[in-house]
Amino acid sequence: MRERAKRMVREARQQEPGLSVNAACKRIGPQLGILPDTLRGWCKQADIDDGLTPGVTTEDRDELTRLRRENAELRRANEILKTASAFFAGGARPPTAVIVDYIDAHKGRFGVEPICAVLTQHGATIAPSGYYAAKTRPPSRRARSDTGLAETIEATFWDRAKGRGVYGARKMWHQLRRDGVPGADGAPVARCTVERLMRYLGLRGARRGAPVLTTRPDRQATRAPDLVDRDFTAAAPNRLWVVDLTYVPTWSGMVFTAFVSDVFSRRIVGWRCASSMPTELPLDALEMALWTRDSAGQTTDGRLDGLIHHSDAGSQYCAIRYGNRLAEAGAIASIGSVGDSYDNALAESVIGLYKTECIRRDGPIRAVEDLELATASWVHWFNTQRLHSMIGNMPPIEYEQNYYAHQPARDTPISGELSLH
Repeated sequence: MRERAKRMVREARQQEPGLSVNAACKRIGPQLGILPDTLRGWCKQADIDDGLTPGVTTEDRDELTRLRRENAELRRANEILKTASAFFAGGARPPTAVIVDYIDAHKGRFGVEPICAVLTQHGATIAPSGYYAAKTRPPSRRARSDTGLAETIEATFWDRAKGRGVYGARKMWHQLRRDGVPGADGAPVARCTVERLMRYLGLRGARRGAPVLTTRPDRQATRAPDLVDRDFTAAAPNRLWVVDLTYVPTWSGMVFTAFVSDVFSRRIVGWRCASSMPTELPLDALEMALWTRDSAGQTTDGRLDGLIHHSDAGSQYCAIRYGNRLAEAGAIASIGSVGDSYDNALAESVIGLYKTECIRRDGPIRAVEDLELATASWVHWFNTQRLHSMIGNMPPIEYEQNYYAHQPARDTPISGELSLH
């Protein structure tokens, strides 16, 4: 985001030679949700790094930080040696139990890894793994057996050639015996063990007259289920996001734009323009959306647990890296059916407005850099000024502010306000 913002300031000044850095920052900063003073500082530091203005470069500052860190580590090592001086008075290495007690007493001050490193360097050898192994009891034989047996039971239950998702404990027990699966003591697995593990795994055999089990996971599936079912409503911000990408013809070739919109307020929380559409394009838009909510103090350690992320079945949104990033953010993936635009109608509507209100009005577009500037301006207007009939004819940010104004008092800032931490 920092490099992107600095590049947009430089491009804006190149397009308008008389435009000052302050004016460019005041124009570009609000469009990206960045304070103009912050963006101005980034630009000034970039000029210092490029040798255009005097000052301490980023490289020199990083070197100074490294030296200070090394100095702090040396001071910490000396403090550790002072407190552990009894270990080095001579003689054999202290017993492991004594060293573990020492680490327990001082780990809150120095940390486990630094203490182990200093003690090992001076002869009292102990690894962090050795410390934790001494503190924790190894899993029992039954626990070790249950882990492998549970995997076998689940695989057999869903195996189309065996359990087919209908075996109960009795038939599963017989199947495991036929397959020669042993129990913890090497003897044939006991039926009570199968019952216990199936109950733990939530597996239940088919019952006549019981409700039909309609949800059966496909082990070969690569796409998430459709959790939205064309119901594009949300009770609060960060409950449901819809995403999509589109193409824009320019003089230099085809350019692509990806959007992330919050269904509750229709606010565009993330976007990205690029000359190609690999996984990085929607992934960058997702990163901007997470950054937008995090800078407003709406995340918990960078996570939005419970958020449903709805997309079409495009390869970019089904990519492993994209799915991993959603998991890191606590979001739940939802993907519509293939070839049905109604399954992602709200995101398609945003793209329609984008092409009508931005591309056709500000075009023709020369290159991706021009499209990025035009998109930034349109998104800023879309979120802060444009009236939306679906939310009571008010701008999205104002709609979110009204929502949070009627919520119980809290320490985090409301959407549209800048976080102080």
